[in-house]
Amino acid sequence: MNVIVALPPLTAATAVTSWRLDVTTTVLAVVIVVGYWWGRRRSTVPVGRGVVFSVVGVGIWLLTADSALGVYDDELFWVRAAQIVLLLMVVPFGLALGMPLTVVLGSLPAAAGTRFEAALHGHMARFLTHPATMSAALLVLPWLIYLTGWYRALLTHGPVDVLTRLLIVLVGWCYFTSRLHLDPVPRHFSPGLSLIITVVEAIGDGLLGIVLWQGTLVALDHYLALDRMWGPSPRTDQTIGAGVLWVFGDVVGLPFLLTLLRRFTLDDRARAQRVDEQLASAPTSTVDGGEPQGGLWWEQDPQLRDRFRR
Repeated sequence: MNVIVALPPLTAATAVTSWRLDVTTTVLAVVIVVGYWWGRRRSTVPVGRGVVFSVVGVGIWLLTADSALGVYDDELFWVRAAQIVLLLMVVPFGLALGMPLTVVLGSLPAAAGTRFEAALHGHMARFLTHPATMSAALLVLPWLIYLTGWYRALLTHGPVDVLTRLLIVLVGWCYFTSRLHLDPVPRHFSPGLSLIITVVEAIGDGLLGIVLWQGTLVALDHYLALDRMWGPSPRTDQTIGAGVLWVFGDVVGLPFLLTLLRRFTLDDRARAQRVDEQLASAPTSTVDGGEPQGGLWWEQDPQLRDRFRR
């Protein structure tokens, strides 16, 4: 069980000076970064993606555990909400942009790489990368955490807290990996479908925010037991946290949305170029004693062609 320690009021100064060492997260983060850069030497992944992986992915992951976000996550509802948003939406996005699966493939021997690539296209991988699977996991996980005894357990039991934060990052990473298509994945779907899914997910996040805003207080006994003499009341604290989950979640999701929009634009241009190339390379036919026929479909019909030429 977590030991309740009286903390000073959360201010701009204490937000900067409050630190702790989360041993599990820190050790895991160091191992991941060292392994990533060791493997990247043998892969074709650009250095810039490695920087994003290390700074946005692993760096923010460490901040959620070791900075004031980790110090005050059991003290204030809204701080835990901000931590969950970062772990679910920002950290995994940064990790996925670093193309870690490509790094692993490039660093493995030929035989092991072949087996690993086969696993990436196996039945389990196909299930995990299905649009419905990961979208449902990303949507349902916060609801389960907040609206069941799970949230109370992670506030009072250290191992549950650590494992929950690891699970959040894992679910988010699988989600963004399956959506960005930067690493080898068995399923590919159009950017247009991704945009539709993103809109539905934004609605789901908003509904959770409304439920927490208007609903009963979550883990009220835990927050009352802290006997905190500063900061917002439990109701105001949860209201702020609901806004963090809703508004802050949408704000930090903008880079992913912009990435999807860019992919949609590039995909549309590539499709238009393929159509133009097919039309340009299509053989022309002749009508009326050798006159070449081509262009729009109605120009292929003699009667319609003569009518529109009048």
